[in-house]
Amino acid sequence: MALTEVHQPSRQDSLDLRPEHSAESPLAVHDVTVAYHRKPVLWDIDFDAPIGKLTAIVGPNGAGKSTLIKASMGLIPLAAGRIEIFGKAIRAQRKLVGYVPQRGSVDWDFPVSALDVVCMGRYRAIGWCKPVTRAHKKAAMECLDRVGMVDFANRQISQLSGGQQQRVFLARALAQDAQLYFMDEPFAGVDAATESAIVDVLRTLRDQGRTVICVHHDLQTIPDYFDHVLLLNMRIVAQGPVAEVFTQENLQKTYGGRLTLLDEASEALARTSSSRTAKK
Repeated sequence: MALTEVHQPSRQDSLDLRPEHSAESPLAVHDVTVAYHRKPVLWDIDFDAPIGKLTAIVGPNGAGKSTLIKASMGLIPLAAGRIEIFGKAIRAQRKLVGYVPQRGSVDWDFPVSALDVVCMGRYRAIGWCKPVTRAHKKAAMECLDRVGMVDFANRQISQLSGGQQQRVFLARALAQDAQLYFMDEPFAGVDAATESAIVDVLRTLRDQGRTVICVHHDLQTIPDYFDHVLLLNMRIVAQGPVAEVFTQENLQKTYGGRLTLLDEASEALARTSSSRTAKK
């Protein structure tokens, strides 16, 4: 889609959206711009993630959703601004961060078992080049059990289905015992059972006071799965609680003329309204 077809918030719009940054914020993004080959991908982003909430990053392809996560983790450089994890730079806070990457970015032919993958999430506790002890393997098995994969612990990762592979990577993130989790489209291409398992894990993390930030593409499930939403298209279009921000007007600004997606959003909004009416 050409950029001219998409609503781009003005500088004043962006300023009006800016939160007050706090050192207690799990993720504080300060005036961040990211560019590839001198072409901005994210422009002047200012965002504070609410603590202990499930936040969805939503926007069209090329909006910078995955880029925002990678920049927050220090995986790609910033052209301007700064990003803090609980008030400090990511290099000082990596032990507090867990990550579930896109499935397409992983080499599934690497010869490791599901248990080996989950144990990788324990390396900060184990220490590099040190043996994986029985206690760490036990902890990893408990994480596999939480995602319904304990029976596949010794199965080679390449022999698992797409949904099973995603569960293993979710278990690896759980093994990190993080305070802040980044997940890049964790529901993409998974079966219904895996999707349900992922939702259960996300809600458990939230109940434990952990913060989860997900790139998410299914507009219909936003009201059911998430508490907070960040609507993004190079710049922030809107951010806040789903009940307040996930509106037809904001989605139109975010997606422009993508009518199919907007129809899906309309259905989701209708379901949300019906649910609220039923609760009254």
